[in-house]
Amino acid sequence: MKQCIACGMPMRKKEDFANQDMTKDYCVYCVKEDGSMVSFSEMVDGTVKFIIQTQGLSEEAAREAAIHQLKQLPHWKNAEE
Repeated sequence: MKQCIACGMPMRKKEDFANQDMTKDYCVYCVKEDGSMVSFSEMVDGTVKFIIQTQGLSEEAAREAAIHQLKQLPHWKNAEE
């Protein structure tokens, strides 16, 4: 099993991979329809929404958590906030 280097999602089946290409290191949620990667700010915004929905944190706390979590992943280590 691979793990997405941009969001950490486990990628178990073909449908989990970007463009259903199992050689990719990115999941279906981290690429746009044209195959380009989402930006760091787009990823942060999506992660903030997910954290609020699943953990019930305030937006400020969720944003702080999202940035911290994403910066731990290989693709975003040097991303600008």
